[in-house]
Amino acid sequence: MGKSALVLLLCMSPAAAFVPSVRQSVLRSKTPKSPQTVQMATASFNGADYKSLLNSNRAKVDSLASVAPDVPEITRLRFALAFPDQAEAVSNLKDSIAWREGAGRSIVESAAAAVAKATENGGWDNEIVANAAPHAATINEFITSKSILTLSTEAGDLLYVIRASGIDDRAMMNKVPVQHLVDFFLYVKEVHSLVANARTERTGRFCGVVFANDIKGTRNIPDKRFSEALTSSSQQYEKLYPAMAGQTMILNLPFILQAFVGLFKPLFPKSVQERLVFTSAPVLAKLQELTPLTTDANTRKAFDAEITKLLR
Repeated sequence: MGKSALVLLLCMSPAAAFVPSVRQSVLRSKTPKSPQTVQMATASFNGADYKSLLNSNRAKVDSLASVAPDVPEITRLRFALAFPDQAEAVSNLKDSIAWREGAGRSIVESAAAAVAKATENGGWDNEIVANAAPHAATINEFITSKSILTLSTEAGDLLYVIRASGIDDRAMMNKVPVQHLVDFFLYVKEVHSLVANARTERTGRFCGVVFANDIKGTRNIPDKRFSEALTSSSQQYEKLYPAMAGQTMILNLPFILQAFVGLFKPLFPKSVQERLVFTSAPVLAKLQELTPLTTDANTRKAFDAEITKLLR
């Protein structure tokens, strides 16, 4: 699949992330941020002390418990942080509950069962999670570790690496109905949420998801049906998984478009604009596919150092 860079930027917002591969990473680089980086203000709670956030938002978190007593405290905290207006927080929390008990129930239950089984021996069995995704038999043929991976940052956030040009979207959409792909995307978001919340409660550090959208190989416009699935799942992301998305990196933008970075910002949702970083990632750009990030120790080490530098 090829994509024009501009169209790809519109598609690959944090809500567009969609791979159920969650692997560990230890980042080591202490290199200062590259002067080539063009960064907007970052609005993310990633890295904050979990207990401190709870204490400073205690009244609102407890108030949300009266609306949703069965919802975990960490989830209520995320809604409190993402929606400062109490009425808006209540409304979105109710919508989330309605989805989880209705249209999204099978997705939520499948993700919970898969994560529990994948971690029962203290590690992570990604095959279990990938195979439990909705419509996995068809979709996993096209969405693989060659183009999308979920790793971990040194601090503990999930790092979602996406190279959409590696997905044959047109061939996939000839086999996969739009709603099936939307369900698949939402399942992966649920898996990310479960992992980030568990990690937060275990470590005391408020964890989220960092997005690395690699623009390498972009040429043609995306399949309309693929874009529709991305848009549909994106519209639900902030409401169903608030205060989860961290920094969004747009990597390896073609040189001809780098001068127009300032024009791209308004094309993203407002919540994403505040976390955008446009920069280069030479190690990532040299890879023909993403698989070496999990199979080659030297490549992974170099990439870990690169991402650490960018996140600083």
